[in-house]
Amino acid sequence: MKFFLNPASAPPATPPQPMARCSARDAADVEATLRAVFDYRPTPMRALPAMARKLGIAELHVKDEGARLGLRSFKALGGAYAVLRLIMAEVGKTRGQPFPVAALPRARSGSLRSAGAAEVSAGAEGVNAAWTRDFHDMAASMTFVCATDGNHGQSVAAGARLAGAHAAILVHEGVTQARRDAIARFGAEVIEVAGTYDDAVAESMRLARERGWTLLSDTTWPGYESIPQWVMQGYTLIAREAERQLALPPTHVFLQAGVGGFAAALASAMADQWSAAAPAFIVVEPARAACLYESARAGRPVKVDAGAPTLMSMLECYEPSHLAWRYLQQIAAAFMTVDDEDAVAAMRALALPERSGEAVLAGESGAAGMAGLLAAAGDAGMRRDIGLDEGARVLLVNTESATDEARFQALLGISSSDVALRAGAPA
Repeated sequence: MKFFLNPASAPPATPPQPMARCSARDAADVEATLRAVFDYRPTPMRALPAMARKLGIAELHVKDEGARLGLRSFKALGGAYAVLRLIMAEVGKTRGQPFPVAALPRARSGSLRSAGAAEVSAGAEGVNAAWTRDFHDMAASMTFVCATDGNHGQSVAAGARLAGAHAAILVHEGVTQARRDAIARFGAEVIEVAGTYDDAVAESMRLARERGWTLLSDTTWPGYESIPQWVMQGYTLIAREAERQLALPPTHVFLQAGVGGFAAALASAMADQWSAAAPAFIVVEPARAACLYESARAGRPVKVDAGAPTLMSMLECYEPSHLAWRYLQQIAAAFMTVDDEDAVAAMRALALPERSGEAVLAGESGAAGMAGLLAAAGDAGMRRDIGLDEGARVLLVNTESATDEARFQALLGISSSDVALRAGAPA
C-alpha cells in the first residue's frame, strides 16, 4: 500500500469548477433520460454503523451499484447512456433541432438486463413517433466500438442492443470467459486483442478509423474527449441519488479508479452539489496499475508499465484519462494504492460483517474503495493527513457486485447468492 497527500489539491472551501457535463445540473439530465427509457429506481444506500464504530468513525455508508439497471455494475450508467445520447445527437443534427427526450424508445423489460428478442424497445407515440422512427433508423446505421475490462463493454453492448445499433467490443487476454459471455449475450461482436487493456484501446481506435465506426471509449486522450464526457455524465447520477439518500453530506469519499473517469465524474458532481462543505476525495487504485498515483507524484499524466495482472481487473489500466487526471489533480485530497490481498479482505469484510444486516455483495473492483478505507483507518499517519477522525462521515461506492461467480466463490468460499441473501440484495 502506498499513499500520497496531494499538494496540488484545492482547499475544500473553494473546490474547482465542475467538469463539463459533470455538474449537479447535468446529473438531473441523466435522471430524466433514464426515466424516459427505463423503469428507473435509485440504487440503495447501505448504512454500516457497526463497521463505522469498529473503524473509529461516525458514519459509514455504501452506495450499492450492484444491481444498476440489471447489469451488476455502475457502468450501466455510462456506456448505455452514451449510446443513447450519441444517437440522439446524430438525429438532432439531421433535423436541425434537439432530440426530445420524450421520443426515446422505451425498454420493454424496464432495464438492460434482458438479452432476448423481447428487449426490442417500444417507440413513442403521437407527435414524437417520427422522432422515434428516425432514432431507430439512425441507430441501425451505427456501429459502436470500444475496449473493455468487462463492465463498460457490457454496458455499450446492452445500450446498442436496446437502440438497435451494432457493437464491437474489444477485450484483452485477461478478460475472463464469464465476462466475455456477459457481453456476447447482447449480440455484440467480441474481439480479443493480444496484450493489455491499453492495447485494446489502441486497436479500437484503429478499427474506428478504418471502418467508420463510432469510438465509444471511457477514457480520454488529447483530441478525444467529447464522447467520453457523455459516459462520465452518466455516472453523475450516483452523486445525485446520494445527496437525496444521506441526511448529512460525507466528510470523506473513497473513490476507486482505473483511468479515473468514474472518480473524476463523481468528485465533480459531489463537490458541486455539496459546495458549502465539499468532502475530501481519496482516489484508490490497484498497486499493480497505479497510473493516477504515479501521475500525482510526477505532477503530470504518467503511463505505467504493465506487469502482473491485478485481481481488481475492472481497474487494470496503465494510462490515465487525461480529462479525468486534470480534474483529479485539482480536487483529490490524496491518492493511494491497495494490493490484491487488501481487495479480498475488503470483499470479505463487506460480505461477512459482524452484523449480517450490514452485508454488501461486492466484487474485487467494487470493494477497492473499502480496501482504501480499511488501510487508511489502520494507519495513524494517514488518518491525521486526511482528517479521518471520530467525527468522519465516510461514503464508499460499491461499483460492482459479483460479475464473475466462479472467481467470487474461489476468493471467499461463499456464493454470491448467499451473500445477497444476507444483504437483502439481488444476486
